[in-house]
Amino acid sequence: MVAKALTSPRHPILVHIIPVRRCNLSCTYCNEYDNFSKPVPTAEMLRRIDLLAGLGAMGVHLSGGEPLLHPELYTIIRHIREHAMFAGLLTNGYLLNIDRIQRLNRAGLDYLQISIDNVNPDEVSKKSLKVLDQKLQWLAKYAEFEVNINSVLGSGISNPKDALVVTRRAMVFGFNTTVGIIHDDSGQLRPLSPEQKGIYDEIAGHANKKFSDFVHYSQFQDNLARGVPNEWHCRAGSRYLYVCEDGLVHYCSQQRGYPGIPLDRYTPEDLEREYHAVKSCARYCTIGCVHRVSVIDDFREHPREALLRFFPQRLPAPVRMLKWMFLPKVNGRETILATLAMKLFRLR
Repeated sequence: MVAKALTSPRHPILVHIIPVRRCNLSCTYCNEYDNFSKPVPTAEMLRRIDLLAGLGAMGVHLSGGEPLLHPELYTIIRHIREHAMFAGLLTNGYLLNIDRIQRLNRAGLDYLQISIDNVNPDEVSKKSLKVLDQKLQWLAKYAEFEVNINSVLGSGISNPKDALVVTRRAMVFGFNTTVGIIHDDSGQLRPLSPEQKGIYDEIAGHANKKFSDFVHYSQFQDNLARGVPNEWHCRAGSRYLYVCEDGLVHYCSQQRGYPGIPLDRYTPEDLEREYHAVKSCARYCTIGCVHRVSVIDDFREHPREALLRFFPQRLPAPVRMLKWMFLPKVNGRETILATLAMKLFRLR
């Protein structure tokens, strides 16, 4: 996915699409659900998947609401995989059982994420470790897809130390772990308290490091945890799309209405426009998936500067070697490999 994104700068890297807005829970901080919407008809969901494939989308994550409420979710996942797109699922986990996990395996699911907000359910959130621990045991035993457990910190969470308990329990099962900072109803930052910041630092130190995490994304999170704005160019509407249950394309879950164009009328010209558009909400944005996809274009357009941001202390030895082999020298001289790489990745 990263290689294709480097070579082709005008297609969506990641899409979140909503098969049903209804949710079986009602977490008080969430503004992404209702308790009455019907599932999007399966034929319409499959048509939307076809349209995304036509735009060159590489990964499609099913979100909500609660996507497991869609009666033909497995058909939708299979259709994503038939287009050779990466298939992900964001769920609260409540509806998981052994049969559903095995059906997700057969459908070809690549990735599943559950956010767990606390150890015991409270008036803010029922997404608790106490309720979901059995689901985690089933996932560890039966899931053939990658599992990520996301803990959260921020206002509204009564016991910040719960996030550390959740992270440690997820690591027992060998799952990937992340920590998110709760945003307000417009996706903007709620700075962490000193106690929360200390817990965040400890969790970040335990977290499994992957390509998408060891680069600039970790700096996004570190800045947000300290209440510091990020200076970056948001590519939402181009490299990241949020497609709601009505089939409209939005910047993200917290900026619904912009640009608000029907997916069947979304064109490469729209991708190009939004690639360059400046979003006023970007500096204090907490939407991690949008941060992650921006990393690729940051490196594609400014590789030398990006490396210095990715590794502010010292470049690891393998990275120093690759930099010497592939990137042009400060004086403009290039190795043969650098010349080929620059042409291949369209970095100039």
